[in-house]
Amino acid sequence: MTAQETGEPTPVGELENELTVALRQFWWLHDARWYQGVKKRFGQEVANEINAEALRFVGRRVGSWYGNREGTPDVCSSAALQDVIETITRIMTNEGMMRSHTEPDPDGGPGIQTVITEHFALRMLRAARSLEGYDCPCLDMRGGWFEGLGVDVRDENRECMRTGGAVCRFHTEPVQTESVETTSAETESVETEPTETESADTASVERKELYRS
Repeated sequence: MTAQETGEPTPVGELENELTVALRQFWWLHDARWYQGVKKRFGQEVANEINAEALRFVGRRVGSWYGNREGTPDVCSSAALQDVIETITRIMTNEGMMRSHTEPDPDGGPGIQTVITEHFALRMLRAARSLEGYDCPCLDMRGGWFEGLGVDVRDENRECMRTGGAVCRFHTEPVQTESVETTSAETESVETEPTETESADTASVERKELYRS
């Protein structure tokens, strides 16, 4: 029975086993070596650009897969938004690779924040002496999640360990769309005001009638 049939999200533990943990780590190792190879041959600016493009693509696929399996989350619900971010984070990483948690907006707003206290990518980049000049693709990856899910949220990076922050901190909240209503006066004006083409056609008919008479 799928999560959509039960109405309950699938616990991350049910998606996890020793093999998937190992494969996930090996593929992230591949990503790291790929980044280093691009940097060595074409420079770090190109490596940063392609890295962001690739992670946004992967993020979209993960978000789409999650949405097809679990259903589109109600991001206006803080609890649902928090659950989907935590679950997708653990689909792509595990606690040994990245330590993070989510919590309600400390300002009491409608959104939530994600706090990352340790990230394997920063450790690897530091060890490879590539941390300087590295552009974190986190917002691109997370943006891909929300695109794949088909939800409209505002996601901001408010603190980053790469640039000297104590933690990485992301603030996420639903985008409130405002409907534009047309007033009755505007509608009446649009419906009754003749266009230039209509006026020209009317004048042409009047000239023909005058000529016949």
